Amino acid sequence: MSSESQTRALQNYRKRLTRRGMARFEVLGLEKDRDLIRSLARRLAENNPEAAEIRSEIHSKVAEKPSKKGGIVAALRRSPLVGAELVLTRQKTGGRKVNL
Repeated sequence: MSSESQTRALQNYRKRLTRRGMARFEVLGLEKDRDLIRSLARRLAENNPEAAEIRSEIHSKVAEKPSKKGGIVAALRRSPLVGAELVLTRQKTGGRKVNL
């Protein structure tokens, strides 16, 4: 267990980080990427023009592309069955009898 002074020191340290706009968070990744992620976090924490450039570049590489509306309709229109005279009806049948 931590002593009271250690706990207080940790709380004060985290408050100072928060005032600087920093946040602590956990990241899961491959062991071989540990140094890369740490160095990237260190560079981004500098919050200078170079960090902004790195942030922008990574964001453009990693961010998901917004989906376009009408994607399903466009896929159906590209279908090879477009224009085929298909009959898509089923025979009506009565339900089965169930003994309860």
